[in-house]
This record gives sequence, C-alpha cells and structure tokens, in this order.
Amino acid sequence: MEAAIQRCECHGHIFMDGLDYRKARQLHRNGPDTAAIRAHLAAYEALSITYYRDGGDALGVSLRARELAGEYGIRFVTPAFAIHRAGRYGGIVGRSYATLGEYRALVAQAKWLGADFIKLMFSGILGFSQYGEISCPSLPAEEIRELVRIAHGEGFAVMAHVNGAAAIHAALEAGTDSIEHGYYMDASCIALLAETGAVWVPTMAAIAPFAHRAGACPEVVERLLAEQMAALRQAAAAGARIASGSDAGAFGVPHGRGWITEWNLLECALGPSGREAAAQGNQTIQERFQRT
Repeated sequence: MEAAIQRCECHGHIFMDGLDYRKARQLHRNGPDTAAIRAHLAAYEALSITYYRDGGDALGVSLRARELAGEYGIRFVTPAFAIHRAGRYGGIVGRSYATLGEYRALVAQAKWLGADFIKLMFSGILGFSQYGEISCPSLPAEEIRELVRIAHGEGFAVMAHVNGAAAIHAALEAGTDSIEHGYYMDASCIALLAETGAVWVPTMAAIAPFAHRAGACPEVVERLLAEQMAALRQAAAAGARIASGSDAGAFGVPHGRGWITEWNLLECALGPSGREAAAQGNQTIQERFQRT
C-alpha cells in the first residue's frame, strides 16, 4: 500500500481477541486487562495503523485503550459502550434501554464517560445457515429516527450496526453517520447512501471465517460475500463513501491481521481504485466521529 495512504481500522472491538468472546470477556471481568490491551495495540503499531474506531463494550476496556493508544502512535476513538433495545441484539457490546427516557440517560452516561460518538444497534446479526436470516427483528423506522435525533442533539455522530434493506434505509433516512456491516443492502439503499453522504463500513473480514465454521453453510457465506462485493461496486460507482473496518476482535478477525484481510477484500471488490475510495472514506470517518 502506498505510504501516502493512512492505515485506519474503522471498526473494531479491542476487548475481544478474535478467538473466543467468552474467554476474552472473562479476562476483563475485574477491570480492563492492560496487558491484553497493549498486545492488541502493539499489533496495530506493527502495521503502522494510526487510527482505530472502537465499537464499544460494557467493561470499560475501550476507554482504557484510548488512554494507552497514544503510546503506540494511534488515535483511538470509542462510544464507551454500544446501546441496544432491551431484548434485542447488542448485550455483547453494551447497555440496553426499554424506554426513550432510559435511552436519554444512556446517552448522558456516555457523554459523562467522555464518549467520542454514539454506537446504536438497529438490527440483529447475520445467520449463516440460511440465506436472509438475521437474528432478531430490526427496530421500527420511527424509533431509529428518534434515537438518531437525540444523539445528534447532544453533539454526537452515530455509528450504527445494521443489516437488512429496510433497516438500512431507515437508518440512512434518519441521518445515521455510518452504516456498519450493511448486509442485504439494495439499490434504494445505495442511492440513499450516496445522497446522504453517510459512510459504509462493510466488514467483509468478519463473515469470511464462517465459511469453515461448524453449523454454517459455506454456500450462504459465499453468496453473502459476493453480494456485499457487488453492492460495494455499485456504491462506489454512485459516489458513496466507503471505509475500511474489519470488525477486529470478532471470531476469526485477529487484531491487526483482520485489517489486512479487510483491505484485501476491498481491493478485490473495487480493484486498484479501492485504495483511494477507502482512503477518502476513512478520512470522513476521522472528521465526523469526535465530539462537537
């Protein structure tokens, strides 16, 4: 990669280890494990990665990592914790609300902790045994709109975990600043992505390992990856912003090496122009995802 292009990991979870979520969480049960955090940061330093945007955790690990990251030449930003509707997907990375009042309280808590932005969970995660499967229903469009409005009103950009065309469309219409994952994106979503200027972080490195995992159907994984690449090509042709983020720390996505996999997949999808497209999207992420 050309030296002029800054290396950025725009979607990661520093508290995870890329191997076993439960063991990684247990490691931090009595407070952030500084040695583990330093090992992950060193992996990024070795690759000359100078920017890391975390997706949050409920254990204070990303906040501690932000304190340490400067020693490794890394600008590290975090939402402190992700926010999800009670009973829906998201407990793995954050805290839940049952009412809008509780949601406002979580936003206030994130602000008090010094969060750089707000991370919201609008849908479930992908299933790999059957095409089209998502682990839980997405939030209603009107709720998505209100969550984003409140976060923006407090001066925060919004990073949104979201899959499924209807949920992605609702997130974009609400003014969400970045779409994370974004699987099953359709032509209408792509047009809106370009129109709104939101940044898409497709996290392809996070699904590739499931092609060889017990219980997953390789054909489903291959189809999802092929469709994500096709959608990326359409988005790039429409002038949409795309950034490089691997979902580092998730299963099969080691810190550092996951970024390499994601960058290679972006180049596979977009060709040589993928480098420049991602560089522009990464710059937009850095400009937006900090408190105003």
